[in-house]
Amino acid sequence: MPVYNKLVRDRIPEIIEKTGKKFSTKILENDEYITELRKKAYEELDEYMNTNNKEDAVEELADLLEIVHALAESHGSSIEEVEELRKNKAAKRGGFKEKIFLIEVEDE
Repeated sequence: MPVYNKLVRDRIPEIIEKTGKKFSTKILENDEYITELRKKAYEELDEYMNTNNKEDAVEELADLLEIVHALAESHGSSIEEVEELRKNKAAKRGGFKEKIFLIEVEDE
């Protein structure tokens, strides 16, 4: 029996159950949950970095966004609050749309 020891989406046990396979799960405490969400963020980012086409890239970005939603909630916030902070930061410092690559800054 393969051992996964990783955070999975909420409906995965239901999906496995429909196959008739045996499995085991546990509900994480909040500190464990945040740790596992952080690991999952790295996993999803790595999957995004290894995509080779638009469809796969967008799918992996959706997975990353799901993790961001869960992380915001786990910190007692919301995606709306995160989005508001993002907008404020973009207004003050800009976004990344202009594709600016900083090479160097002269020392005084």
